[in-house]
Amino acid sequence: MEAKKRLLTYAGLKALEDELENLKVVKRKEVAGKIKEAREQGDLSENAEYDAAKDEQRDIEARIEELEGILKNAEVVVEDEVDYDKINVGCTVKVYDKTFEEEMEFKIVGSTEANSLEGKISNESPVGQALMGCKVGDQVEVETQAGIMEYEVLHISRSL
Repeated sequence: MEAKKRLLTYAGLKALEDELENLKVVKRKEVAGKIKEAREQGDLSENAEYDAAKDEQRDIEARIEELEGILKNAEVVVEDEVDYDKINVGCTVKVYDKTFEEEMEFKIVGSTEANSLEGKISNESPVGQALMGCKVGDQVEVETQAGIMEYEVLHISRSL
């Protein structure tokens, strides 16, 4: 079974590569040092520091494996080639939220990069799916957990 392709912007790809490098080069050495120190304390059966270090090592290795899987199946969106006449992954879009009567700005990214606190929404989320392919002036209704939201697309631009 082929793994699902993960859409990433170049910035998202770089961030994941940097995290992977940090885990492999820095964090692995740190946790190996902690394990070594804990072993030197003697009896491992009642050594909380040893158990904590081993747990941390397991978490690091799991994250490394996860990142390698994501990167192996990554498809980078070349933002210079994105058509800014319509909404696509790699765009920043300004919308008017008719329900709350306010302007909002989203960056459309792949699901791996999504972070609502940073205004990055996934192309697979309900709002992201509804906005994909829309043009300036389009009206969109989105069914969310909070009910039906209505948006008007005001502006589409290249993400910085």
